[in-house]
Amino acid sequence: MIGITVLGATGSIGRSTLDVLGRHRDRYRVVALTANSQVDKLYEQCLEHRPHYAVMADADAAQRLAERLHAAAPEIAVLAGMEGLEQVAALPEAEYVMAAIVGAAGLKPTLAAARAGKRVLLANKEALVMSGRLFMEAVQQNNAVLLPIDSEHNAIFQCMPTDFARGFERVGVRRILLTASGGPFRTTPLDQLISVTPEQAVAHPNWSMGRKISVDSATMMNKGLEVIEACWLFNTTPAQIQVVLHPQSVIHSMVEYVDGSVLAQLGNPDMRTPIAHALAWPERMDSGVSSLDIFSVARLDFTVPDLNRFPCLRLAVEAMLAGGTSSAILNAANEVAVEAFLQRRIAYTAIPRVIESVLTESVAHSAETLEQILADDAAARAAAERQVILHGVTH
Repeated sequence: MIGITVLGATGSIGRSTLDVLGRHRDRYRVVALTANSQVDKLYEQCLEHRPHYAVMADADAAQRLAERLHAAAPEIAVLAGMEGLEQVAALPEAEYVMAAIVGAAGLKPTLAAARAGKRVLLANKEALVMSGRLFMEAVQQNNAVLLPIDSEHNAIFQCMPTDFARGFERVGVRRILLTASGGPFRTTPLDQLISVTPEQAVAHPNWSMGRKISVDSATMMNKGLEVIEACWLFNTTPAQIQVVLHPQSVIHSMVEYVDGSVLAQLGNPDMRTPIAHALAWPERMDSGVSSLDIFSVARLDFTVPDLNRFPCLRLAVEAMLAGGTSSAILNAANEVAVEAFLQRRIAYTAIPRVIESVLTESVAHSAETLEQILADDAAARAAAERQVILHGVTH
């Protein structure tokens, strides 16, 4: 029985992970489940999966969960806060850690899992966006195994040679073709984007995701963050990554080789596929996902992304090329801007303007220590809040 900690159990990735694990109870046991503040959901998950530990990032929520579990499942220990998250990420009895906490909040526990030498199933792209070099060094120095869960990076991983870490030139890879659906506003007239509502932005045409990542998909900041993540995961640069708009979301990404071959990974848009792949790797196991009906798909379309429509993609590539803590600053500004949009404090079109303003006014530093990364993250959030006020709904 392989023990697993699920960080971010109540989110969409966490729920999909538990669905897959529930199909293979003879192979995996849930050691710990964590959530931010959704007591009801985590309580239900605890009763179903009976972990040793349950962690709430919010202390008040942890207290409420502990009171409820005391009667129903007193054997489950309830922990709270970042300390609790880092503790369950490094538990000796948890060989695998699903890192599915959204945003910068997932950085420290995901890093703790890498430092503890776990098999890290990485759904939290911010860990690499914010601290790529630091994180990859932790993986290498502690013999951790890093497997990507994002459908695109998992697809790339499946299409890559096993020794890709030696460098593209040495293994015969020419470039990565990173696919993107284009989100709900791929064809919306540009002059109509200013009136986009949060409800429209979170209604992704192909994937079922949380609110924040759905907005990121609409702006294509999500794809920009994925470019940064791919650079760290596959030891490459933005110059060797081509983003491809593919509205059907059937091809999850491709790898082009120097001999002209292009390998693609296809499947239905269901996150249980990459989750099952990473759990079972190097084997395969049932995920519960239905077979891809290529006859009903019938056609596959590909276009080059328009950077006038998707300025966030440009900003992400520029941050990666700038190096240091620029990517952490980008991520922090984006999280603040997206939350402000969801709260109707700024227009949809103000999201990239806020981010670009923060990148322009911020000073990036070397990203060699977690303290510096977190300091620049905090400074960028403060700067972004000021920009939100400047770019408020009246603008």
